[in-house]
Amino acid sequence: MRPLTADSLNPAILKVEYAVRGELAIRAEEYRNKLKEPNHGLPFDRVISSNIGNPQQVGLDQPPLTFGRQVAALMEYPDLAKLAPNAFPQDVIARAAELRAEIGSIGAYSHSQGVPFIRQNVAKFIQERDGFPANPNHIFLTAGASAGVSLFISMLLSDPKAGILIPIPQYPLYTATIAQYDGTPIPYFLDGSAGWSTSLSEIKSALEIADEEGTSPRALVVINPGNPTGALLNEETQEDLVRLCEEHSLVLLADEVYQDNLHKRASHPFTSFKKIVSRLKSPIPLVSFHSISKGVMGECGRRGGYFECTNISSEIMALIYKMASVGLCPPLQGQIAVDMLVRPPKEGEESYALWKKETDTIHDALASRTHVMAERLNKLPGISCVDSPGALYLYPQISLSDKAIEAAKEAGKQPDTFYALALLDKTGICVVPGSGFGQREGHWHYRLTCLCPGVDEYVGKLEKFHNSWVEKYGQ
Repeated sequence: MRPLTADSLNPAILKVEYAVRGELAIRAEEYRNKLKEPNHGLPFDRVISSNIGNPQQVGLDQPPLTFGRQVAALMEYPDLAKLAPNAFPQDVIARAAELRAEIGSIGAYSHSQGVPFIRQNVAKFIQERDGFPANPNHIFLTAGASAGVSLFISMLLSDPKAGILIPIPQYPLYTATIAQYDGTPIPYFLDGSAGWSTSLSEIKSALEIADEEGTSPRALVVINPGNPTGALLNEETQEDLVRLCEEHSLVLLADEVYQDNLHKRASHPFTSFKKIVSRLKSPIPLVSFHSISKGVMGECGRRGGYFECTNISSEIMALIYKMASVGLCPPLQGQIAVDMLVRPPKEGEESYALWKKETDTIHDALASRTHVMAERLNKLPGISCVDSPGALYLYPQISLSDKAIEAAKEAGKQPDTFYALALLDKTGICVVPGSGFGQREGHWHYRLTCLCPGVDEYVGKLEKFHNSWVEKYGQ
């Protein structure tokens, strides 16, 4: 019998890397377990998981929205409405009854594309947001946005020379999925000196390099608001990107999962690519992704999301449906949470006041933390940080001395990974080094979330560590 070895597996999976849950996250988990020991000997009393946008994780503790959880409870166990008749507002009871009439038991499979009634509600949400109609038959509910992204990349990568344009820095889902399906990433750099803006000339330059290398570009990925940068595209740039896709026959993959995480709404509003494409009457194929994991819901573990297809032929729609059917259906509680995302309580309904209070509190906290953290990080020697207008993260650039870079080399680590590991060892704060997202040669960064409560203590630890680092290695 031949043993199962790495050499006997699909070689593509050996190229997959996912820094968000990589080396630092593994060490952080080891520290978390060690802290349970009476005499653990660590210089901190808790691990702060700043490496991933996971709002309800222990230690971050963003509270779930009451309305959604109440509806979910009644969908899980309908008899609760009878056993505790005064525990639920009437609009919650009505919403659960309405959904139950459409879904039945959440223990049964749904339509592979998602519950038709919920897809209709998603279409209404999109139409109200953009002012252009949406077809519920062109909407697929998914187990989080990641499942939809993975589906599309798998369909687009027909051979190893097929390429996907991805922003650098980028969320590592994209490089990992492209590697999994044996495709070629085509990186285009965002401009950190200009608030992480997207440059058309950078994308054109990336296309020229791809052509020289014999890579066939199939799609352009745009993350808006950005991850890890938090940058937000203006409409002029969006129009330019749409025209570029027209010129080069590219599918536009619009990752818009942070569309509700806006910290400067008046000066930096969100505009969807669906609205831009519709307004321009552009023929480009567009796939737009959204999720319940971000925004103010933070329901990462429920695995809910959707994608909408625009300008996709009926032939391709049939193939997408076939591939979605292989997975039978997305989780029902995730689909129900999507309904809460696109159909929250309305003013005048019994649950509205509490929902408004909860969502305003979360928005205000995220905006305040983001600003305070950026302001204080920018005062540290050798750190430059954009005060992000969107998403859940900051992405500071760190200046590392030759001494620090040499020490990292001796340790067999990338310099920013070496820095991040030292930060974790000294403070218990787990971040993701910029090398996990991609960065220009000789530039070093790390990503941290703005979800952590107790921002003064949290940033105080970052400041103390960085100052001691500069004292040890220089600037």
